[in-house]
Amino acid sequence: MDFSQIVRVFVLIFFAELGDKTQLAILSSTAGSKSPVSVFIGAVLALSLTSLLGVLFGGTLNKLVNPRYFQLGAGVLFLIMGVLFIAGK
Repeated sequence: MDFSQIVRVFVLIFFAELGDKTQLAILSSTAGSKSPVSVFIGAVLALSLTSLLGVLFGGTLNKLVNPRYFQLGAGVLFLIMGVLFIAGK
């Protein structure tokens, strides 16, 4: 187990999720709930499942596609989204 990888992924996901629509959905669910612990458990299960799907899908892609091509494709898509965002489309 690579502890530095765990820390890098934690920091990346923590800051990526901070203040996004998922957090706002959890906040509003908690505000309208009489059981914040239930909301917490539901959110943890949902986020864990989506993370598991991401890991499984990423592992499968890693076996089917050269990781270098996957990184290149992701980088190109990131740049395209950035240009579209700047252009206001």
